Amino acid sequence: MKIEALQKLTLLDFPQKMACTIFTHGCNFRCPFCHNALLVTNPQEAFISEEEILSFLKSRVGKLDGVCITGGEPLMQEGIEEFMRKVKDMGFLIKLDTNGSFPQKLKHLCKQGLVDYVAMDIKNSQKKYAATAGKKLFDLSAVMESVDFLIKGSIPYEFRTTVTRDFHTLDDLLDIAKWISGCDAYYLQQFVDSGNLIDTDTTGYTNDELREMYRIVKKHLPCTQLRGI
Repeated sequence: MKIEALQKLTLLDFPQKMACTIFTHGCNFRCPFCHNALLVTNPQEAFISEEEILSFLKSRVGKLDGVCITGGEPLMQEGIEEFMRKVKDMGFLIKLDTNGSFPQKLKHLCKQGLVDYVAMDIKNSQKKYAATAGKKLFDLSAVMESVDFLIKGSIPYEFRTTVTRDFHTLDDLLDIAKWISGCDAYYLQQFVDSGNLIDTDTTGYTNDELREMYRIVKKHLPCTQLRGI
C-alpha cells in the first residue's frame, strides 16, 4: 500500500459516520479537474507505513466508526485486501472511493465483506468519458460493469459527478441520469479549485447555475442530491 496522507478526522466523507481518511498514491485516470493531482502525478519515494496507520487506528478504537480509503485510485494498490482485513479486524467500517475501472477487484472485496460503503465517481456521460478521464482511448466496459454491480448488489453506495463548466453540460448530466437510472444515490458535486489541479484552467458553474441543473436532473432521477453548496 502506497499511502501518502492521513486525515485523522472527517465528519463528511463517510455518511453518518465519524471516520478518518487514508489517501493512496497513483491513479489510472488523469481527470483535468482532479483536486488531488499530486497524488496522481507527483513521483514519491517515501510513504506513510501501514504500521503507522494501524497504530493510529488502534488508538482510535471506540472513538471512530470507520475508515475512508481514497486516492488516487485505491484499487490499484497491491496489498489492499490484506490491509482492509487488518482494519476490519480492529472493528472499523470501511468506505471505498473508486473510479470503477477495476470491477473484478471491487466485486471481490465486497463479496469478502471488506467494504461497507462505496462512493463511485461517474466522470461524465458515456460519450464524453474518455476526454473527462484524461484518456485518448478508453474502454468504458469496466466502469459500466461496476455501475451494474453496485445498482444490483447489496452494498450501500453512491454515485457522484464533480460538475465543471469545461466538461459538463446539462445534457451530459441528463445522459448520466438515464445511464444510472434505478440507483440509490447520486450526487452532483460543486467543483472547487483546490490549487492542486491537473488542469489549472478548469472552472466551475456558479452555485445558482448548479442548483438549476440539479433541479432539472432531479426530475429525471429523484435520488439526485447536491453536495458542496
